[in-house]
Amino acid sequence: YKWSWAHKIERAADGGWMVHVGKTQNGQPDKIVEELGAIHCEHVVNAGGLWAREVGRMVGLELPVLAMEHMYLLTEDIPQVAEYNATTGKEMMHAIDFGGEIYMRQEAGGLLLGTYEKKGKPWAPKDTPWDFGARLLPPDLDRIADSLDVGFQHFPIFAEAGIKTVVNGPFTFSPDGNPLLGPVRGLPGYWSACAVMAGLSQGGGVGLALANWITGGDPGFDIWGMDVARYGDYATMGFTNEKVRENYGRRFRITFPNEVLPKGRPLYTSPIYDRLNDANAVWGSSFGLETALWFQEAGKEAVEDITFKRSNAWDQVRGEVEAVRSGVGLYEATGFAKYRVTGSGARRWLDGLLANRMPKAGRIVLTPMLNEAGKLIGDFTVSCVDGGAGSSATGVEPSGGEEFFIFGSGVAERYHQRWFEGRLPSDGSVRFETLGMRWCGLSIAGPKSRDVLAALTDDDVSADAFGFMQTRKMDLGMIPCLVGKITFTGDLGYEIWMPAGYQRTVFDLIMEAGEPHGIRLFGGHALNSLRLDKNFGTWAREFRPIYGPYEAGLGPFVKLDKDFVGRDAAAAEKEQGPERRLLSFQIDADDADVIGDEPVWHDGEVVGWVTSGGYAHHSNASVALGYVPAVLENSDGHFEIEVLGERRSATRLDRPLFDAAGERMRS
Repeated sequence: YKWSWAHKIERAADGGWMVHVGKTQNGQPDKIVEELGAIHCEHVVNAGGLWAREVGRMVGLELPVLAMEHMYLLTEDIPQVAEYNATTGKEMMHAIDFGGEIYMRQEAGGLLLGTYEKKGKPWAPKDTPWDFGARLLPPDLDRIADSLDVGFQHFPIFAEAGIKTVVNGPFTFSPDGNPLLGPVRGLPGYWSACAVMAGLSQGGGVGLALANWITGGDPGFDIWGMDVARYGDYATMGFTNEKVRENYGRRFRITFPNEVLPKGRPLYTSPIYDRLNDANAVWGSSFGLETALWFQEAGKEAVEDITFKRSNAWDQVRGEVEAVRSGVGLYEATGFAKYRVTGSGARRWLDGLLANRMPKAGRIVLTPMLNEAGKLIGDFTVSCVDGGAGSSATGVEPSGGEEFFIFGSGVAERYHQRWFEGRLPSDGSVRFETLGMRWCGLSIAGPKSRDVLAALTDDDVSADAFGFMQTRKMDLGMIPCLVGKITFTGDLGYEIWMPAGYQRTVFDLIMEAGEPHGIRLFGGHALNSLRLDKNFGTWAREFRPIYGPYEAGLGPFVKLDKDFVGRDAAAAEKEQGPERRLLSFQIDADDADVIGDEPVWHDGEVVGWVTSGGYAHHSNASVALGYVPAVLENSDGHFEIEVLGERRSATRLDRPLFDAAGERMRS
């Protein structure tokens, strides 16, 4: 008997886990010849490496991870390397060639040359052999010949050195190349620590974050880029194969801020995809869903120039923005995450999770969600409606009581599902549902948006009858919808939600009713421009788990007179005063705008960083949002912000550039 394996993982009666261990003669846990027993534990960590998928399948989980064959060369000893070592007392530097997708470093007395070739080959794409041990794969120099040619040109010493060894071995990737780390939704006590492609460099941080998470309930860092929750059910084996191969072949290549990678797309489309495509949409992708970024002129190719500077989208996005500010625009909101909460305990439960007070029936509130440390883990719009007659607008059965609808960041859907579902009361008093693509959304915005809405319904939607931050079920034509008077544009506008099967009809009705008012489609680029007019922050940029609500300017939405997760920590932040503050700046920019993470300078010193920004077309201003020490929030000193490495003068914006009093959105 050579091996003992965990061959089955199942729930224990007390909610923990039973890991069954068996002995095998051939190293395959599906062919156990002797049962050795079971280990009872509170937590199971899937650190299965090449076998992460198989360990996940033991609990019904298909993780988006794939191994790729990876080759590198080792040379004989090189005299120049020895000379450099003796002269400097150091090893040769580690070099990455971004254009060639190759890397080089010293290995013993020679050099190592590794490639991420464009013709990357998956290894064991469906099942990993259980008997695969500490061995290598056969080299395939023909496959990496083009990469080697580049390497020998860029590092001529390799053409002179003798090649000692060619190494080929598998290692694992997720679709974006980052680890898959954290608790798995729906499996309390089951943790992922997979797709760690560079164990020596990543293992320490992965281990620390996971240890913090298991013992303290939080990783202790903002690890969103590694969180297993960043992927949803769309990340199938086929999707993972496409994206991993794409990522592998451009491992070192710089991805431009407006670059949308093509593999694995289109994957998920809304019912009006063809309508928007016919309008010459330029598409992006978010959480698997195709989303319109902007609309190209008819007859021109719907492609955006890849650049760090302002692209060919500029004029079209400006036109979309001005259509909203002067008339009416239509934006597809399907990409937002959508949740429904019902039951006798719904209000009490939500009040204990969300920082703001829950709205009365017919009202909407904006609310942060905090972790136990008082840091931001979400920002939501919450609508409350009467769950009785007319609930068919939701596409689900009437609840007979209050219904709460929560809208948030689409990319964080699985992240927030995990948080909500993990805190449901055990008495059945709360029902939580993720509506996903069962529900679709459209948003109309601009001073003419009320006229468009009024043409579609018999309801009174005048300013007095249907005020700002109100919500109501209403029929648009024949279609039952849920309508809220709110938009992310900061203008007069409405969000309209309906079961997916109705979206095409509602879209056509709105476009027909809006034609006399010059209605125009607008996409994500224009929405970003519009929100910069108003200094509106966004999830994963301004609002992240490293910031508190008072740092982020969300204090007015935190009600400390009630009990909720993170309440005491938030109260301490308020009492002590935030260490830093989120500010907005207008930059003296030229032909490029910030993209995020640029340094913020004050009187010649770096004091903060940019979280997001861009060009606010209506205000004709290059805008950046970012954090600086709180002591500088009212400073008269000179601010500068780097744009593509050049320090540009920046003016602090103490008021939004557009409609500072909020009269338009309340009209």
